[in-house]
Amino acid sequence: MLMTGEVHTALLRGPGPLGPGPARRLVDLVVGEPVLMSHRPIAYVRSPAIPVGVDCAIAPARRERGVGTVLQHASVTGGHVVQGSAAAVLVRAEGSARRPWSHYLTRPGVIETLGRATGHELAAALAGTDRPGDALDLGAIAGRVADRVQRSAPSGGPARLRASRTRLRWTARTGAEPVVRFSVRSDGLRLLELSTGDDPLQPAAATALAEDVALHDWLLSTLLEMVERSAIGVIERRASLERLLPAIDYLLHLWMPGARGPDVVNAVWTALDRRPGFSRHWDTLVHRIRDQLSVASGR
Repeated sequence: MLMTGEVHTALLRGPGPLGPGPARRLVDLVVGEPVLMSHRPIAYVRSPAIPVGVDCAIAPARRERGVGTVLQHASVTGGHVVQGSAAAVLVRAEGSARRPWSHYLTRPGVIETLGRATGHELAAALAGTDRPGDALDLGAIAGRVADRVQRSAPSGGPARLRASRTRLRWTARTGAEPVVRFSVRSDGLRLLELSTGDDPLQPAAATALAEDVALHDWLLSTLLEMVERSAIGVIERRASLERLLPAIDYLLHLWMPGARGPDVVNAVWTALDRRPGFSRHWDTLVHRIRDQLSVASGR
């Protein structure tokens, strides 16, 4: 099985974190469909899935075409981190002819491929950054739903902190040799490649895992930027701490990698903590901030 998706992660606009009620209303995107809400281990709301039809190239070099639907949804974590996500499962079509849309609409979140490309070739094409304009663009689908939530967010008041949007593109395969690869491309795009061997990884779990990695990569990247902007040791200590206070107020408590998901999710996080070392890097930054607070308080 080959699964793929993209996740956009950003700071939710507005003067401060939203409570569960307002956050829920932001992601209530489908009339009559329930919003997923969770309070533990951290506040989390997620919109219903929205199917988006696609008919486009998958592996242009192999003239592979895909027809079907992508599942799109939005979520808000901790009242102030918004994510837009788009994901699909790729399966080989039965036959070489395109079917009526009614056939594809009965299989939400499934793209049927028409061509002869192998699973390895499809995964490589989906992970690539150099793709023509007519190729499958899950990033555009994920970005649209994130923008929809951002436009509905309450405005007013000074910005509590500034953070860049990140993009994580992911692929997951079952039945292949177990592999976990995470990389940051030159344009800021993150790439997560997973192979889980014979361990079952259902599409919903793979999507949730990718969103969890995207969230924590965004947290780490944002905290790193804030520490660099604080100019520790360059400017007066009180001024440095003023620049770090939003991180203490809004970010540090959100770090909970692997809090949701089956055992295979924990195995992936173990690999990510070993290399590239998500948690070690985060802990180093947090200790640096706390050291500054300790020195400033005279301890």
